[in-house]
Amino acid sequence: MSEEFRYIVRVAGKDLNGLDKTFYALHRVKGIGINTAYLVARLAGIDPERRLGTLSEEEVKRLEDVIAKLPSLGLPGWYMNRPRDPETGRDMHLIGSDLVLKVKGDIDLMKSIKSWKGVRHALGLKVRGQRTKTTGRTGMTVGVTRKPKKR
Repeated sequence: MSEEFRYIVRVAGKDLNGLDKTFYALHRVKGIGINTAYLVARLAGIDPERRLGTLSEEEVKRLEDVIAKLPSLGLPGWYMNRPRDPETGRDMHLIGSDLVLKVKGDIDLMKSIKSWKGVRHALGLKVRGQRTKTTGRTGMTVGVTRKPKKR
């Protein structure tokens, strides 16, 4: 390990492990998956297999720039994590706390208009059509109790 190796690198508002490969470390940022992390590293001109701690400040800046302008790179709408945003109608790719706040806002909107999904969210039940007869049982006693013997 050289002197300039950093064990913690801050990218997109998150502290990442410098020992991880670049693509694997980038996927720890909320809103960036493995494939998007590979894409970001390639577009920034960085080998995705390099350790994140070996990157210079300028290379980390290039990574952040590519992440920031991901929606404007001409990628198809299905690649974004928020295609056809209900408010703006644009394809967006959000990361970090922006993504968390938007998803929470969407769930709150569904609850307020009392859509089926909103009611299921409010009741703490499964939302996407899963079976609930045997799974998703929370807050109840698990197991079978034996009836007392009659004498």
